[in-house]
Amino acid sequence: MKSIKTVFIAGPTASGKTALGAALAEKFGGEVVSADSMQIYKGIHIASAAPDSGEMLGVPHHMLEFLEPGQSFSVAEYVNAARGVIKDISARGKLPFVVGGTGLYISSLADNTVYADEPTDLDLRKELNTLFDKEGAEKMLERLSVFDPESAARLHPNNRRRIIRAFEVYKLTGHSITEQNILSKEGEKYIEPLLIGITYRDREKLYERINRRVDIMLENGLEDEARAALSRSSGGAVQAIGHKELAGYINGECSLKEAAESLKRQTRRYAKRQLTWFKRDKRINWIYADESADPAGEAEKLIKQFIGTEE
Repeated sequence: MKSIKTVFIAGPTASGKTALGAALAEKFGGEVVSADSMQIYKGIHIASAAPDSGEMLGVPHHMLEFLEPGQSFSVAEYVNAARGVIKDISARGKLPFVVGGTGLYISSLADNTVYADEPTDLDLRKELNTLFDKEGAEKMLERLSVFDPESAARLHPNNRRRIIRAFEVYKLTGHSITEQNILSKEGEKYIEPLLIGITYRDREKLYERINRRVDIMLENGLEDEARAALSRSSGGAVQAIGHKELAGYINGECSLKEAAESLKRQTRRYAKRQLTWFKRDKRINWIYADESADPAGEAEKLIKQFIGTEE
């Protein structure tokens, strides 16, 4: 199978990637595949900053707002679904644009990661949780280092769920998660990626954009959206930044001003984590919106070279 040329537009929240992705897809006759772990949910349109019809510029957008709040959706499920959409877009002679800020979604698609179906044993998980309670995180990580030293070094002691999952996968499959991750990248290369990142060289300018975005979200009805979401679900979409922070205000634990400041702070921290993730990928061609006179023009040149239409 010939690899599908796919353009990725990545970046932190409020960097302008959604608008850039839509404009470039319009320019090149493409379609957009969202790579945002919260925009997959219905009912959190404001908190997830999902694009509205005007922002889409008439360009078809996929993998947006299709899942009910409270439903789980694994990375493997996302990758399988998004890959199918990309194949369909390409089969119709269109250029796929993957646009978003969820680093694991972006890298899994760009790296052609194939996630194996990992079995689950609830009795074993219960036993491992009991052992964790008895021995503690540090001892469990020592045990894990015997058969998966890479995961033991990588996992934080507070990340109980992933530590237990590492034991579970090994005991059920005979392979460590590290081994499975290596094997997952040795399969067919479905996608040939061009990775473009957009951000701001001056981090404070990005943070100012985040603060303004939060104010606009509140003006557009974020409080009502959060109340509705919190009343109907306890997982999935409720984890969206914007709803968690307003829960304190809704429950009478803080003022709206305090909740808004918390939301701005948490969103800034999230953007910092996103940048840390993306900066590890040396394939990304970075465009700095505060230094470039024409960010879209820079991206267009990269895409023309990639698809072989440069003048």
